[in-house]
Amino acid sequence: MTQEEIDALINSGGSSSGGGSSSDSGGMTASVPVSGTDFPSFSGMGDMMPDAGGGMAPLVSPFDPKLELLYDLQLPVSIELGRTNMLIRDIFKLQRGSVIEFERLASEPVDVLVNGKKIAEGEVVVIDKHFGIRITTILDPSDRMRMRQR
Repeated sequence: MTQEEIDALINSGGSSSGGGSSSDSGGMTASVPVSGTDFPSFSGMGDMMPDAGGGMAPLVSPFDPKLELLYDLQLPVSIELGRTNMLIRDIFKLQRGSVIEFERLASEPVDVLVNGKKIAEGEVVVIDKHFGIRITTILDPSDRMRMRQR
């Protein structure tokens, strides 16, 4: 279709007469009754998300066989206790026994990062002389996407 044909269809209200003319009798547009519509029920849609086609698709389960290829991938997991900014001269003055103060309080939760992206928060625990993290909060996927866009 050419741009003129598209414009003519738009101006005629979407009705097409075989000759390509955009005028119809009396300036009236024909309406077509719509019947037999089938809308999905809203009950039980808690595990659904919008798909690319404008419909609803189920969320992917971690047990979905489509994800089997990803199960053997290794990603770096790290824990961020806190952050601070230091002048280079102060960094060169660091020695054994120096204390670096973080912007975070000791009672605040630590961040759990997977592949450099925050996915959860937790608290530090000690198990048989080893450090560990008890997960207290897992970020909602929509929150992770908002953080990623920043």
